[in-house]
Amino acid sequence: MKPQNLIALLLFLGGAVWALTRNENAVREIQTGYYSAISPFLKSGSTLETKARAMTQETQHSKELEIRLQEAEKKVGRLEIIEGRFRDLEKENANLRDAVKFTAATKFDVVAARITRRQPTTWWQTVEIDRGEDSKIGPQLPVLSNEGLVGKVDLVRQDRASVVLLTDEKCQVSAKVEGTPEVGILSGQRGQFEGTPLLRLRFLSKDATIKKGQRVFTTGRGGLFPANILLGTVESVEKGSLDSEALVRPSVNFADLETVFVVLLKADKKP
Repeated sequence: MKPQNLIALLLFLGGAVWALTRNENAVREIQTGYYSAISPFLKSGSTLETKARAMTQETQHSKELEIRLQEAEKKVGRLEIIEGRFRDLEKENANLRDAVKFTAATKFDVVAARITRRQPTTWWQTVEIDRGEDSKIGPQLPVLSNEGLVGKVDLVRQDRASVVLLTDEKCQVSAKVEGTPEVGILSGQRGQFEGTPLLRLRFLSKDATIKKGQRVFTTGRGGLFPANILLGTVESVEKGSLDSEALVRPSVNFADLETVFVVLLKADKKP
């Protein structure tokens, strides 16, 4: 036993012997003094116990709130997924309604097709559609949307085909400017990687009197594209020494194109 403990034990035994040898009144006075001395410590201990209990309850309550928050976050995530699917279905239904309206209103015999593939780096050049030889689709047939000319069919497989878009420089169209005698060749431009691609309308007359906002249509010359199909609107005009050239904003939103229509026959649709 350590000396400090031995001394404490001897003091305790000495105090106990001394207290037991006192009379009853003296013992009561000793007890009263003892309780008076330890009373503040007992009150402090009770207060600490109350605070500890409150802290424990608060901790349990925080854990319950955390569990409820996690459950709420999961529910919000599921609702966001459902909302996304609902929007996709709503957009698909709108496209189907537009397709039905276009098929009924157009004067051409057309086959509706859905764009199934496009390259992220060349999305303004070609796309792939889910219709091919099985749907009587062949090369060089015009492709339309309810906004105007999309392009022409390129390679055809049994159940799919690729389409060269109007924004590709290889797709050249004889075009005319509305309300003017101006006629030129419309095509895409090379190296347009950002924003909405603009088209070039070349070989206009040197003194072409056209202005921004005028519409541009197909002429029907060459026999590939039907006449009077909307191509876009004039964005700007630049006059040269020999001819003029205009930039044209396409009427078709190629970045959001999902459904197209392949023109099967060049003659008008039978009633």
